[in-house]
Amino acid sequence: MNFKKNKLIILIIVAMVLGILIGSIANSSITGNKFTLDRSHLNKIEDPKVRAEAEKAVVKYEEAQLIQAKKDIAGNYSILSDIFLRMIKMIIAPLVFAVLVIGVAKLGDFKSVGRIGVKTLVYFTSATLIALALGLVIVNIFEPGKKMDISSIDQTASTGVKPNQQTARNFISHVIPDSVVGAMANNEILPIVVFALFFGVAAASIKQHGKAIVDACESLGHVMFKVTNYVMSFAPIGVFGAISAVVIQQGVGLLGGYIYLIACFFGGLLFFVFVVLFLICKLFKIRFFALMKDVKEPILLAFSTASSESAMPKTIEALEKHGISNRIVSFVLPLGYSFNLDGSIMYMTFATMFIAQSYGMDLTVGDQIKMMLILLVTSKGMAGIPRASLVVIAGTLSMFNIPQEGLLLLLGIDQLLDMGRSATNVVGNAVASAVVARLEGEKFL
Repeated sequence: MNFKKNKLIILIIVAMVLGILIGSIANSSITGNKFTLDRSHLNKIEDPKVRAEAEKAVVKYEEAQLIQAKKDIAGNYSILSDIFLRMIKMIIAPLVFAVLVIGVAKLGDFKSVGRIGVKTLVYFTSATLIALALGLVIVNIFEPGKKMDISSIDQTASTGVKPNQQTARNFISHVIPDSVVGAMANNEILPIVVFALFFGVAAASIKQHGKAIVDACESLGHVMFKVTNYVMSFAPIGVFGAISAVVIQQGVGLLGGYIYLIACFFGGLLFFVFVVLFLICKLFKIRFFALMKDVKEPILLAFSTASSESAMPKTIEALEKHGISNRIVSFVLPLGYSFNLDGSIMYMTFATMFIAQSYGMDLTVGDQIKMMLILLVTSKGMAGIPRASLVVIAGTLSMFNIPQEGLLLLLGIDQLLDMGRSATNVVGNAVASAVVARLEGEKFL
């Protein structure tokens, strides 16, 4: 691994290991020096039942003192994660606005190309819904969050995002913002999305007159991507603080949950690729394994670099080699990298529900469907931005009043999860290009 190129990855891993080590040492130290009361006076109690109740009260008090001591020490470390979370929150509103306006402007462009654009949009939307639904199904069946129960941890980090109670009336009343400035100030994601959709459609519809606005949003997007990279440079500090605080309170037994989480998510990705995408190819009479063979190099590149974008040139070359025309590949693939990153999209519902489960929160089926539909919109144009899934998930957590501190539990292993997501993204977009080409009557391998 090239250290300069992968410096952040290495530092996050090191921070995670240090957090586990220091957290474990602190946990053992506090447990070894736990507060104990003098029990000699209990022997003077003659009634066995009363003495037993008194013993229980003493033990309960000692346990409470131990938990409080751990919370006090962990609080010193969680300040670091608090700072990082605030930095993440400050980029949500401008990033969501800029990316969605640009995305809608692109949609306006490809509407004009006729039937190919419509077919591409229908496929992207369908694939997104399948990926989101699969993420929910897997996380509900295997419940990885319950293996890492952190519901007892004191939620001390202030996120700066206003929580919304998800009643039907509240949801509807917040869909349309009475002030987009107020929505941005309070990081209310859904009203920002609604305004951005209207704004993007209006900018695209006036064509040349709106070009300056779209260009400005594109520039804003690039600036926010850079800001995101700057903020992510503080990720190792946030990871260290979060992991240390969790291990201090929960002990190293918490780590077993990570292994189970990784197994569940990668199992879901494999199911999506070799069952869902295979069946889609079967439906459109596409030779799935022949396609996989031709795109194996970009898949491996995406997996090793944890970047879908790094594999794009090779993917274009591989798809054209497979026999798909350049007009289809050059149209579908670039849009797919903004609107059809299946692995990243599946991760959004999976991660959001994982965090809810970790805090012992049970979301109703209605809430989960609502979450899926919200992510159907907010994921568009966002998944291709480095670490942007973190921003999308953060916004979703705030909507459902799920503690955002849970994000930092995932950040420590995000690079490993991102390797699987990126490889799945490449396969998903290769299949999308093949499906649209087949719908256009093209013949290839």
